[in-house]
Amino acid sequence: MSWFPEKKTSKSWIHQICTKILKTGPVPKHVAIIMDGNRRFAKKNSMERAEGHLKGFDKLAETLEWCLDLGITEVTVYAFSIENFKRSKEEVGCLMEIARQKFARLMQERELIQKHEVCVRVLGNLSLLPPDVQQVVADAVHFSKNNTRAILNVCFAYTSRDEICAGMRELAEGVSNGLIRTSDISEDLLEQCLYTRNSRDPDLLIRTSGEVRLSDFLLWQTAYSCLAFVSVLWPEFSVWHLYSGVLHYQKNYQAVKDAKEKNDGEKERRQRESDYENVVKEMKQQRGVEDSEDSVSIQCRLQQYAKDREARTQTFLQHLDHKHEQFFQNILHQKPTLTAN
Repeated sequence: MSWFPEKKTSKSWIHQICTKILKTGPVPKHVAIIMDGNRRFAKKNSMERAEGHLKGFDKLAETLEWCLDLGITEVTVYAFSIENFKRSKEEVGCLMEIARQKFARLMQERELIQKHEVCVRVLGNLSLLPPDVQQVVADAVHFSKNNTRAILNVCFAYTSRDEICAGMRELAEGVSNGLIRTSDISEDLLEQCLYTRNSRDPDLLIRTSGEVRLSDFLLWQTAYSCLAFVSVLWPEFSVWHLYSGVLHYQKNYQAVKDAKEKNDGEKERRQRESDYENVVKEMKQQRGVEDSEDSVSIQCRLQQYAKDREARTQTFLQHLDHKHEQFFQNILHQKPTLTAN
């Protein structure tokens, strides 16, 4: 099955009506999916595990089409956890082979990728993958990087805790290299060091198979996402389950929106307080504790400090983008590298 079908499957009138009705309310722009249940599906249907995983990849292609119909322009899926490396050698090898095949197939669909303007991103500690899998992943990422109409994020060799640790290492390296100061570190800056730095946070997260935990997936990014847990196994996921998830999102939209806006306001307040404390500290170091300045002078200092901080962080983030791009260029040119942050 193609990841991006050139011809949409025909929809019944009831599907068309449901889509139109859902679009009258708020529709999530970014949906994250924990595609759980492939192995149980295989066991349930007396299949080999490999076939269950293949069915799961086919279901992803179908789900992407449903999402585009609804106006959902970004989808992030949990394809392979770092914890999955603990599975049997045979199953890990099977999953790597499926990845080779699917990403190779993706590159055969270059014209469709460009036609639909789909950007494919692969997020995770990619240095843990076999070199040939890194190669096909890098090909897909590099080829589609400038597309903007729709985004597919594939979390591969990923856990959220590993992602956050990688972000913290980036911050420490930035301070060590003099690109940023310790006082520049904030929630927002750490967020910009995560693999998802170029994405908005998911509006809705769906997990299949009846499990009601996040399994180390997007722990940071889903703090203010609407969560939907469904009992169906992933290969059995249908458009009706997606509709149900969107309805669940719409039902809870205002409450989640209010909580997020409150948190955003708190972050802005904490940033202003941090800037003020650092300006006062600099004033004391430069002029002595006893000296004081009027409020206008302090406000000017605050504005300049915030401007300088923003300039430092932008330079640091540009450095991260360059480092990320260089990582993929090294893979494409078959140069060895150690990390993928």
